[in-house]
Amino acid sequence: MTGFGKAIGNFQSKKVSIEIRTLNSKSLDLNVRVAPIYREVESEIRKIVGDSLDRGKIDLNINLDSTGDVKNFTINKDLAKAYYADLKAVNSLIGEHTEDYLSVILRMPDIYINEREELSAEEKTWILNLTKEAVDHLNEFRRQEGQALEKEFTERIEDIRRWLNEVPKYEQERIEVIRERIKKNLEELSAKYDDNRLEQEMIFYIEKLDVSEEKMRLANHLDYFLETMKLPLSGKKLGFITQEIGREINTLGSKSNHAEMQKLVVDMKDSLEKIKEQVLNTL
Repeated sequence: MTGFGKAIGNFQSKKVSIEIRTLNSKSLDLNVRVAPIYREVESEIRKIVGDSLDRGKIDLNINLDSTGDVKNFTINKDLAKAYYADLKAVNSLIGEHTEDYLSVILRMPDIYINEREELSAEEKTWILNLTKEAVDHLNEFRRQEGQALEKEFTERIEDIRRWLNEVPKYEQERIEVIRERIKKNLEELSAKYDDNRLEQEMIFYIEKLDVSEEKMRLANHLDYFLETMKLPLSGKKLGFITQEIGREINTLGSKSNHAEMQKLVVDMKDSLEKIKEQVLNTL
């Protein structure tokens, strides 16, 4: 499920922000970008995220800002002295009179020494706890999204059930319409027919259009969907159930042979398509 979580904290002179974004994916695809100082705990950060989030395309960024109390480099003083002596000697040799050696020295190679700050045990614990906080915020965001999805699923499933419950009131009317249409066609052909044989043929024909089993299976699938959506990691299964719901609705449509029943089928299909779109957010 899509989501976003963020945590911000301060440790000594550092201000750290952790952002986690997730997109739907059938497997765990974790991309982590951390400030260099926290590289040594990247594996632990990955474990925290992986243990909490089973799957999804996940981007985690750890951004570090200094409050200005820390410098990351020093000047190599011994090398600066050597550069100064050489520059002064060359200057005397060629007869130049400039004395602005400092600006030249500061542009010379290797004049700066990068200082790599050691990560203390206390800071390790702090950054891992901040990661857990960001994950907790992400899960809260996803929980709220899940509640909204559950509400929408329930409403649309109940819409389908309501339309399904309206089907029976058109079934008998449908049979009468079919019977009258066949009789009318026979009369227009001036054909003689046996009433008993006609009734037998009508029974055979109407049995082919019977939707009792489809209605029962569709009702069961609707119940199963509502039960399954409350289970963890059920997105894939919900996708399979929607396929079965669609199959029964399509069969109802092909057997309906009645304008009002077909309208109900169209409404069911519309709600089912909206359910399918949102099921993708649970994968």
